[in-house]
Amino acid sequence: MDTPEELPARLADALLRERIVPRFVDSYVVEHGRIGLQVHAALYKDLLTLLQREALIAMSAHALGVATQKWQPSSKSKPRPMPRKDATAFRRKFLAGLTRSQKWNMGDALDFQRDLQLYEDLIARAANTRRRKAFEVANHPFVDRCAFLLDASFLEKARLAASRVLAELETLSATVTVNVVHGKSS
Repeated sequence: MDTPEELPARLADALLRERIVPRFVDSYVVEHGRIGLQVHAALYKDLLTLLQREALIAMSAHALGVATQKWQPSSKSKPRPMPRKDATAFRRKFLAGLTRSQKWNMGDALDFQRDLQLYEDLIARAANTRRRKAFEVANHPFVDRCAFLLDASFLEKARLAASRVLAELETLSATVTVNVVHGKSS
């Protein structure tokens, strides 16, 4: 299978297999005593679905960055940005593979693509600022959107928790991307 078409399915599978989002929500509820987030089963399920989508967007943005900005045409070459034409083709195939793997209709695919582009634009802007310290909340769209969805009344606590889970998502995304791009099984 072609790498950019296989990568999104592997990312989504890894996200589900590792259960990062349910563990994140459950630990947030326990840590901050926000039992109300889990009281209504339907609302809890909807929250997990929304956060899972946000996590997939964050992982996709990170994976596209890793695959196209740290490209190695051969195993002995140094990582460098992929040529623009190749990066555009990679992105197009990636999005087509994601649409197929998630069984989305055209509207869902376009919504995801719009949100992915928003993430990428905001991440690019944030890259020009100073590096954050380990204890600071990440300046990332996932952190803000996730915190608002999770617990708008305790936004700073939710942002800090979302920042921690973002690090997990990016690590998982990088691992899966490198494995798929270099042909390793994960």
